Amino acid sequence: MYEKEIQKYMKRHGFEAFCPKAVLFDMDGVLYDSMPNHARSWHESMKTFGLEMTPEEAYLYEGMRGVETIKMLARKQWGREISDEESQRMYDEKSRIFSLCPAANIMDSVMELQKEIKAAGLKIVVVTGSGQRSLLDKLVKEFEGLVSTDLIVASFDVSRGKPDPEPYIKGLEKAGVKPWEAIVVENAPLGVRAAVAARIMTVAVNTGPLPDKQLADEGASMVFGSMADFKNTWKEIGLKSFQA
Repeated sequence: MYEKEIQKYMKRHGFEAFCPKAVLFDMDGVLYDSMPNHARSWHESMKTFGLEMTPEEAYLYEGMRGVETIKMLARKQWGREISDEESQRMYDEKSRIFSLCPAANIMDSVMELQKEIKAAGLKIVVVTGSGQRSLLDKLVKEFEGLVSTDLIVASFDVSRGKPDPEPYIKGLEKAGVKPWEAIVVENAPLGVRAAVAARIMTVAVNTGPLPDKQLADEGASMVFGSMADFKNTWKEIGLKSFQA
């Protein structure tokens, strides 16, 4: 079943092989069940500045750098460009509200999956649109032995966030691998778009309210309904090499 999708991926990009050496994970909605908190924080913070973002829209924009999301909203709703400083002040308020939310749980089955990945000798990289250092420190602490600071790509590491491919290209560079030697695990349409543009095999795990089709339409090679579903098929996808 999955071999067919992998062969299609290789053919699409003209690759002669697919041999995973690294797995690149998004953070929110993939490693942590944190998107409900983000959705609420976006809605409440933007309302204080006169911008509208429904909780549902937060899932559509997930993966973008916060300042870029705010600039886009201002462009659409106010019809003008805002400065980096103004956007950052607004994002700081979003971050403040988010910090008051209950701590998000680690996504079910993801730590067990990462242990299997690590045991197989593959590298684990985290590619996130977040720039909150407290969250990144928490990530390294809670995923001790699995996630390391030197293999994290955050918003301050790139000049263009998702859906631009730069974050995932940076992730490849940090892992020292080529596109056909990696797998991306995403949950957001813009994140999938970024990974596909970086020519990486992209697996979508739909942990939010969006339809599976929205992730497939962005180019995800496979869409799973939960992290547990993906973990149960991991060996068929990540521990085999394929030739064109």
